[in-house]
Amino acid sequence: QLQLVESGGGLVQPGGSLRLSCAASGFTSDYSALAWFRQAPGKEREGVSCISSSGGYTNYADSVKGRFTISRDNAKRTAYLQMNSLKPEDTAIYYCVVVNHFDCTEYQRSVRFWGQGTQVTVSS
Repeated sequence: QLQLVESGGGLVQPGGSLRLSCAASGFTSDYSALAWFRQAPGKEREGVSCISSSGGYTNYADSVKGRFTISRDNAKRTAYLQMNSLKPEDTAIYYCVVVNHFDCTEYQRSVRFWGQGTQVTVSS
């Protein structure tokens, strides 16, 4: 059974950092790009970042460039999202997803499977 389990969310002050993890099981994630989405209250869900199956290619939403870093460890079947210099506008539920192909081309429209999400709250 395909499963994605996110962890690492929580409450952090503005300017702080969090590291999200996404553990995959039930399928071979090595051949799929992985991505993170987020959804804030009252807003549409948006793609935050994507990493190709090999880890050799990444992309980021403009709103998080220079602050967030996506990575993956295929041996552990885990993806990560390191979030630095967090802002109140980063507050959202963050979802890990498996993309339906090996690269990040139009990944926002090619989601194969969603994780259950983890809450990130940035507040003083």
